[in-house]
Amino acid sequence: MTVLDIASREIRVGIAPAFGGSVPRFEWLGSGEPQLLFRPWDGVPAARSTGCMPLIPWSNRISGGGIEAGGKFWPLAANRMPDDPMPIHGDGFQSAWNVLEHGAGRIVLELVSTKQAPFDYRALLTYEVDGPSFTMRLGVEHRGDVPTPYGLGFHPWLPRAADTTLEAPAAEIWLETTEHLPDRKIPANERPDWDFSRTRPLPQGRINNAFVGWTGKAKVRWPERRLALSIDCSPELSTCIIFSPGPESGFFCIEPVTHPVDAFHLPGMPGMKVLERGESFEVACRCTASTEV
Repeated sequence: MTVLDIASREIRVGIAPAFGGSVPRFEWLGSGEPQLLFRPWDGVPAARSTGCMPLIPWSNRISGGGIEAGGKFWPLAANRMPDDPMPIHGDGFQSAWNVLEHGAGRIVLELVSTKQAPFDYRALLTYEVDGPSFTMRLGVEHRGDVPTPYGLGFHPWLPRAADTTLEAPAAEIWLETTEHLPDRKIPANERPDWDFSRTRPLPQGRINNAFVGWTGKAKVRWPERRLALSIDCSPELSTCIIFSPGPESGFFCIEPVTHPVDAFHLPGMPGMKVLERGESFEVACRCTASTEV
């Protein structure tokens, strides 16, 4: 897997254009020995084995075998069989991206996709480093004739240790069904072990839930490593999906996305952007490392 590096004095980031435009490496260099900020790539040549991948043209699962667009039903095939019977995360993470630009601190990737009708789009994915900050930008332009709902996001996996804490203020939490689809929303303070309005440890059990009314800001701390990561997202990324199988997994995910799971089939399609031909939108997420814990 070819990995292209961008770096500053404080951080180093590796990008794999051919494997979903993913991020196999994000390291802190500011304390001498490199320290991982995203989980390490396990060597498998696939975006889901790296530290982060882009989510386009939607995030998470879609029920019912497809979506409605332009007054018509469009079937969508499952793309992670046999692991998941539903289409999930779009096609961006399973595609090879073209390199438009690669410099010491910036890389720009392009993807033109017509794989999954009615999604017909051109995407630009920009990664930049500036001092201790790593910024990811993802934009999409719709090129099809049928007005189509789009969703965007990022899917980082972060190291999880016994002392890892998270702060990520949000108003409500979507509970999930056994099929990992939305069940009902509850106020965040009804689940104190999941209420990240203040810094708290990660829950001991499994978590796989969409947090809506999210402020777009989060802070992860690894006290034993004397390391922290601040996350600051554009307003469109108002949903945060938090996932971890449990402490033994060694990782957790905090996914900034535009919409909750299966938003295509929720009333009002919350967070989705219906794009006409030629229309576009962009989201951004900045991750800043520090030794302030």
